[in-house]
Amino acid sequence: MLNALIQPDIIDHPSPNYGDRPDGASIDLLLIHYTGMKNGAEALARLCDPDAAVSAHYLVEEDGRIFQLVQDSDRAWHAGVGAWHKSNNINDISIGIEVVNPGHEFGYRPFPDKQITALTALSQWLVTRYFIPAERVLGHSDIAPGRKMDPGELFPWDKLSAAGVGCSLKDPYNDTSAYLQFGDCGEQVISLHELLIEIGYKLASTTHYGSETLDAIVAFQQHWRQSAVTGKVDLGTYQALKALKTMMIEGR
Repeated sequence: MLNALIQPDIIDHPSPNYGDRPDGASIDLLLIHYTGMKNGAEALARLCDPDAAVSAHYLVEEDGRIFQLVQDSDRAWHAGVGAWHKSNNINDISIGIEVVNPGHEFGYRPFPDKQITALTALSQWLVTRYFIPAERVLGHSDIAPGRKMDPGELFPWDKLSAAGVGCSLKDPYNDTSAYLQFGDCGEQVISLHELLIEIGYKLASTTHYGSETLDAIVAFQQHWRQSAVTGKVDLGTYQALKALKTMMIEGR
């Protein structure tokens, strides 16, 4: 059950790196990142460095402190090139949250409980305030497969979902029987691409299971099938894709 508009404690720490949202743009997507830097102090400094030209609306430290860098009404510079469904300019319509974690480059590790508790409270407040649907609470890797890996396979999406933020699959879908593999072509690959596109991933319509498909599958697994982030489409992955599609359709 969502807490209706209960704002958590937030430390104001303004960044100069922001702009105006386009006229008519409304907030309808919450995008979660990891910082991918050695510590939170370095990340906070970079997100406020005008030469870096990057920012996010919020940063959540490992000890649970929440910093607001850019006002919700403004456009932060966090998403970069990416897409979800028909949205190609993600910064225009999203709120970005950076979660302090060294990431895959500097020693990726589990996210502390205090941090996730704070992130959950912040996310509950935001999705309630802006009526953000569960299927539009995403990771950076979802909107930019292959280019980004965050927040990664250790991020506890299930804990956020249990608190009413985002969606997760209860069934682990652990069937590792072979279904499709890199290089395959044909109707099964077309069906796979249709599933990915209907969920929201941006793909060229193709009959070939190539690098673009592989990147999307890895991103999907990092978010919705974290037990097996392989890039392989085994039967469990295909079943999980179908289940997520059904869940998203029912939630719309």
